[in-house]
Amino acid sequence: MIKKIITADKTESFLNETIGESYHPQAGVVEEVLNKYIIPTKIAEKSRSGELKILDFCFGLGYNSAMAVDAALKENPACKIVVIGLEKDMEIIKRIQEVNPPIKSYAAYKKINLFNLVVLDNNLKIKVILGDAREKIKDLKTSSFDAVFFDPFSPINFPEMWDAKVFKEVCRVMKNDAILATYTSSEIARRNMSAAGLFWSESPGIGRRGPGTFAKKWV
Repeated sequence: MIKKIITADKTESFLNETIGESYHPQAGVVEEVLNKYIIPTKIAEKSRSGELKILDFCFGLGYNSAMAVDAALKENPACKIVVIGLEKDMEIIKRIQEVNPPIKSYAAYKKINLFNLVVLDNNLKIKVILGDAREKIKDLKTSSFDAVFFDPFSPINFPEMWDAKVFKEVCRVMKNDAILATYTSSEIARRNMSAAGLFWSESPGIGRRGPGTFAKKWV
């Protein structure tokens, strides 16, 4: 069961009542996504190359990658962007039609539904792959992504999503200069990142659960 909530910055999100976690922090969405995902992964800088490929691991409502698209196109309106979203929960995909966040590019995301999981919008391609992200990532090409937004529910409730084996798969699909970003500062998550060949740093303590984490490959 999930119910709609309104965060402190007036952005709509949902609370998963079964799990007891919201998809976004009550303190607000926009500031957290900007400071824990967009800035650490250097989206604007990477967009200058003219091409950008983003993996949205646990896609949810798509806010993380939608804001990244905004940031990339603001820096380089001609940038060609591909977003691959991995998501198991079909219910949250349905709820995309019920929200209207302050994100310009979300108009393209509103075209996503269970019968239309691939959206082409000018230079933007969004593809949502339904199923367990831990398994679906195995089908993705090695060294193909410039940025990874890693956003499962918490390590406390879903430790299996934060396992070193999962991070090894994430590391595999990252380009050598790619950056992974996540909201958590969990010691377990960081330890498993290190075990998977990633070295991590701390992002600002904005929104939920204090500081976040971003990581790069050892190359």
